[in-house]
Amino acid sequence: MISVFVQFIELLFNILTFAILARVLLSWFPTSPNNKITAILYDVTEPILGPIRKMIPPIGMLDLSAFIAIIALQVLEYIILSGVRMY
Repeated sequence: MISVFVQFIELLFNILTFAILARVLLSWFPTSPNNKITAILYDVTEPILGPIRKMIPPIGMLDLSAFIAIIALQVLEYIILSGVRMY
């Protein structure tokens, strides 16, 4: 049962990380706001990136929110899984 939970947590955090990376890559290219993939990526990642962007605004043209979000996701995943693996 625990291994299923561990696999779910790992999959969830991997999907979130890849979604953030995809959003960063898509931000480099002009995309239509009506594009379904872009809309899904924004819907999934904005709840994570928005609060970080409010705390740490972009520095010039450099937005560090994605970098900070990925590090925070990795730390959170480690904390959750280290607590689960103790049992």
